[in-house]
Amino acid sequence: MSETGRRIAITGANGFVGRAVSRGLLARGIGATGLVRHDAQCEPGVEIRHIDGLESIAPDAFAGCDAVIHLAARVHVMTDAAHKNAEALLNAYRATNVEGTLAAAEAARRAGVTRFVLMSSIKALGECDPGRPFTEDDERNPPDAYGVSKAEAEVTLLEFGSRTGLEVAIVRPPLVYGPGVRANFLAMMRAIARGMPLPLGAIDARRSLVSVDNLASATIECALNPAAAGRLFHVTDGYDPSVAELARKLGEHLGKPARLVPVPAGLLRGVARVAGTTAQIDRLTGSLRVDSRRIRDTLGWNAPQTLDEGLAATAAWFRSTRGR
Repeated sequence: MSETGRRIAITGANGFVGRAVSRGLLARGIGATGLVRHDAQCEPGVEIRHIDGLESIAPDAFAGCDAVIHLAARVHVMTDAAHKNAEALLNAYRATNVEGTLAAAEAARRAGVTRFVLMSSIKALGECDPGRPFTEDDERNPPDAYGVSKAEAEVTLLEFGSRTGLEVAIVRPPLVYGPGVRANFLAMMRAIARGMPLPLGAIDARRSLVSVDNLASATIECALNPAAAGRLFHVTDGYDPSVAELARKLGEHLGKPARLVPVPAGLLRGVARVAGTTAQIDRLTGSLRVDSRRIRDTLGWNAPQTLDEGLAATAAWFRSTRGR
């Protein structure tokens, strides 16, 4: 079947990655069906099908689709009581990220879908690399409840595919950025744009990143390429900047040189322990490098954007919206 005759369903099509995947599919002439809640908005051109939740999803939601790109997930548990209890927190993540994923996979299989692509996370492996880039064959050692739920979803879904014949592919990205990015990446851009001094000048830890457009391209390849069945892939831009280098590059693209203060990593960690922000500082001062050779070697996929091109697009969006 040609690409123009295909239709791919996207759960979570209204999200940051979902919108990029939708744009990527439509640009290739592939039909995109967004499975979202009733109040969600999707990219123009996406066929919207409303669902109440993953746990109650029916095969009809996937009717006429050749593949599913499963992006819907619980990422943060911030306001409900679950975050006060470790077991309840883990169960809250599992309900969506493990049980919800399996429910979606079963409904897709019953609808005749042949390929199911799960968006996982490098957190299934860990928060910091083991002195070398993580590979897909490294042992899973998730650092938190979210990572545990993603690791369990990977294992359970691969077993489900092996048992039922549903072709499963898994994508593991590191930090994802691009126009519309939120959280810490947006906070860094805001700080640089305001000329705030950042204590990152001495941080040489290297971090893998992937632009949202590169991630969308790789995910679509996993949905289409026969060689992706039953495989797990890391996706990166292909270059791992240090934290200080990333800040400098962002400053260049924002037209506002980053004000980097060379504070030793040990001092930063000591202050973080006192302030109760150890986890955040550990992410800044520890390396998290990811080996993404497998997807290039197995699928012949190459990142359409370089790191600098991705950062330039992100900075252009930030300047046009002032980071809203």
